[in-house]
Amino acid sequence: MIEPQEFTIDYEGKTYTYNVSKFPATVGREIISQYPIGFIPKIGSYQLSEDMMIKMMAYVERVKDDGTTIALANKALIDNHVPNWEVLARLEMKMIEYNCSFFRNGKGLDSLTRLVSLAEPKITEILTALSGKLSHPEKQPFMNSKQSIL
Repeated sequence: MIEPQEFTIDYEGKTYTYNVSKFPATVGREIISQYPIGFIPKIGSYQLSEDMMIKMMAYVERVKDDGTTIALANKALIDNHVPNWEVLARLEMKMIEYNCSFFRNGKGLDSLTRLVSLAEPKITEILTALSGKLSHPEKQPFMNSKQSIL
């Protein structure tokens, strides 16, 4: 763990404690360059988003009540030591904020959210135009003009 920082999450009356860490330089570059792309509708890939989340969570430890820690090094450990998707989302957000100074205090995230919301209509427009051009049937489907006797 690089510069670990304890982080607690209160969820439905229960407190969960984790240690978050800085990413090594090359891992951070990979995560930060690919993680946001996975969330852009019609471009992103859920699998890419999940892969980057798992890579990111490898730099998080669950702190148990007795003080022992468990690194969330794979999907099974994440599922066993993070109670639900909401707590996982908070952990992901904390990791992004902790590792990216420009996302602290929500400033960069607001900018990224605005950028995605501005880009989405244009991307949808482009994909819709391409879809129409690429999906023309070669010939008209057979139409029967006689009424069925059944």
